[in-house]
Amino acid sequence: MKGSSSGRGRGGRDGAGRRRLARRLAREEQLIGRRLEAAVGPNDWGPVLGRANVVYEMSERSRGIAHGGMGLIAELVASVGLAGEIDSSLELLAVHRPYFESDHVLNIAYNIVCGGKTLDDIELRRGDRVFLDALGAAALPDPTTAGDFCRRFDETSVMALQAAVNRARLKVWARQEPSFFDQTAKIDADATIVGTDAETKAGMDISYKGIWGYSALVVSLANTAEPLFLGLLGANRPSHEGVVPLYDQAVALCRQAGYRDVMLRGDSDYSLTGEFDRWDSDGIRFVFGYDARANLIETAEGLPDDMYRELVATAERQIATKARARPAKVKDGIVRQRGYKTIRPKKEEVVEFDYRPGKCAKDYRVVALRKNLSIERGDNVLFEEHRFFFYITNDRNLSADAVVAEARGRCNQENLHAQLKDTRALHAPVNNLVANWAYMTMASIAWTLKAWCALLLPVNGRWADQHLAQRRALLRMEFRTFQQAFIEIPCQIIRHARQVRWRIQAWNPWLGAFFRLLDAL
Repeated sequence: MKGSSSGRGRGGRDGAGRRRLARRLAREEQLIGRRLEAAVGPNDWGPVLGRANVVYEMSERSRGIAHGGMGLIAELVASVGLAGEIDSSLELLAVHRPYFESDHVLNIAYNIVCGGKTLDDIELRRGDRVFLDALGAAALPDPTTAGDFCRRFDETSVMALQAAVNRARLKVWARQEPSFFDQTAKIDADATIVGTDAETKAGMDISYKGIWGYSALVVSLANTAEPLFLGLLGANRPSHEGVVPLYDQAVALCRQAGYRDVMLRGDSDYSLTGEFDRWDSDGIRFVFGYDARANLIETAEGLPDDMYRELVATAERQIATKARARPAKVKDGIVRQRGYKTIRPKKEEVVEFDYRPGKCAKDYRVVALRKNLSIERGDNVLFEEHRFFFYITNDRNLSADAVVAEARGRCNQENLHAQLKDTRALHAPVNNLVANWAYMTMASIAWTLKAWCALLLPVNGRWADQHLAQRRALLRMEFRTFQQAFIEIPCQIIRHARQVRWRIQAWNPWLGAFFRLLDAL
């Protein structure tokens, strides 16, 4: 695959080519800026939308695709050797006619990257000759074949696929600056229900909320929001079931990459006290929520008030400028006007003490958070009460405020769950548990590719601050925004004897980063 006419080949753009490209991108940005600025003014013509005299016709010679960013994704996959890692780990096909295991896996992942929501959406790309030519593929597996491929997996092969993706992940991490490994690797775990209305999916069950489906356990690296491991059980199973080996494998992966400090985080379901002594002896830090048991509440209530101090939130410590005025709370006004009963937080205080869980041979540090709550109806205070929340850790250096902040930071993993669900990566389109587990593993690669785009985005010299800001924005970016910025780029596809030229047809603000990443790959 060759780049645009600005001079990119397999070896990357030369200095003159990069300068020409930079001038063209800057010119496009200037033109749209001037246009938008000139458009603001008195309008005597009527609404601005709907004025165009639209005429459609079918092009006879020019050929283009709407997903021009897929060339970048293909280059990324090749750069980290993902296809080779998959093929070396999976042996599910006796004969390759013509597809290899990696073709099937990437077919499902690419469907998600292109905005597909179901297996049937694969047919849209499979029936697009220009798309196939652009990727250099004669054909793609059809939706039925994709479903059949999912059913070829057993538990061992699903874990082998996850290991293959993680070996490619190590190559991405190896390209990071040394400071990448100076930070603590924060490994989060939580489960979410993947619901289904179907009645014939083997292995599904009903959750305590009355939802039929599966329980998807996601173990992720909070630093980069990458899903490292994925487990799947019936929706009635405990959310933490099977998490210990996944925690251990995630720790081993991070240490192999070069992280020197690792922290495990999770809510109270993941306070697996039988593992605490082993993790502590292995130098693994942890911060978990802990059930508010009667003995802990009694201990916290028995401590004198002068031992408590008000919790200082992380955001409050970081804000150095004057806070902006908050808008009026509409909901609060309605609740007060109509006299609804509500709970209003007044103050949060922390205290800490040592505690030895029953399955442990040593004491651990417990931070108790006391929430002072006011129970009100309308503007009348009915009564006040205290509620306790507990966090357990083996870290003696973190402040109590920092322990609470770490525990609350884990809640950001729910945003990862939401993104995986929004892209339908956490979706159950096949007819049994292991097949759906395999599908979710393959589909979640789409989100992983987005994270890798951010991690591999170069940071260069005098523009380092701007480039770092772009990398952080891309890493935090919602998947649908990523699709619009990096994937849904109109491209003309020009085939020559030995190359395929992707000619971008429209400008967007992320094209500078797009080409910089392409050169780096």
